[in-house]
Amino acid sequence: MIAIGNFSEKSKNAYNKKADNYDNTADGKFTRKFKELLVNNIDLNNQPRVLDVACGNASLLALLNKKMSIEGFGIDISENMIRNAKERNPEMEFYTAGCEAIPFQDNSMDIITVCSSYHHFPDVSAFADEAQRVLKSNGKLYIADVYLPSILRKIINPFVPLSKDGDVKFYSPREIVDNFKAVGFENLDIKIQGHIQIITMRKI
Repeated sequence: MIAIGNFSEKSKNAYNKKADNYDNTADGKFTRKFKELLVNNIDLNNQPRVLDVACGNASLLALLNKKMSIEGFGIDISENMIRNAKERNPEMEFYTAGCEAIPFQDNSMDIITVCSSYHHFPDVSAFADEAQRVLKSNGKLYIADVYLPSILRKIINPFVPLSKDGDVKFYSPREIVDNFKAVGFENLDIKIQGHIQIITMRKI
């Protein structure tokens, strides 16, 4: 069984330290392409309510808001990331929280995004339950995460939990899709571009 608290604590400590200069860190630079691809793939209409889970400093929400006016919401386990998100996007709503207990009402969001963070989630099944609860009927879930071929996952995954940043596991597209199908989602699209996979699902 995965010790949720251990991974969560490592992630919180790591990203609290990186928060104030995140965009210039190796992590910040690495995730830029993930954000760009998500912005290009997300279907926005009618000023949607968008929740970014593990939102960091909310740079993805800011990019989406430039594309089309949105109601932006974010949660992150790092208090310092949330502080920076609030300073950068004062018109949006942010909370310090993990993915297993999302502090928003049932059926309240049109879109949920996860950008380069799914492999940090200690309990992806709990997150699937929460995404199903918080999304409106026909609401969409977009996950952009690291893609590794099967052989590399088999080699690397046993060592991933040793990461100081709280990484848990790298998933195949099928593993991600099946996790959400189990709680009432349908898969709409799978895109793989180099080391990035984008999974699009809809709450049935």
